Amino acid sequence: VQLQASGGGLVQAGGSLRLSCAATGSISRNNVMGWYRQAPGKQRELVATITRFGTINYADSVKGRFTISRVNAHDTVYLQMDNLKPEDTAVYYCNIKALYDSRSDYWGQGTQVTVSS
Repeated sequence: VQLQASGGGLVQAGGSLRLSCAATGSISRNNVMGWYRQAPGKQRELVATITRFGTINYADSVKGRFTISRVNAHDTVYLQMDNLKPEDTAVYYCNIKALYDSRSDYWGQGTQVTVSS
């Protein structure tokens, strides 16, 4: 399974960006896709996840500002990020994992998001 992410960049505080990530290859239909981020000197943290059936989970820090969605037919996940803050600056990674097989856990290459104040 390969994941190709795009959409990062530089934006001013209060601005918006939309990340996209497409998964190719064979993985269980019972999967969850998501976005994680890692800021310099910090551990990677969950941003948002969405199952194939539409169950969504957000980190508290992004609730009300970020929206995750997916297109099941193409195993593509999106992250609409609005009202961005400097603390959102990080490398964003997309992920897809099978719900019932811990060995099926794949990561994209990461895309940089930088929010200037």
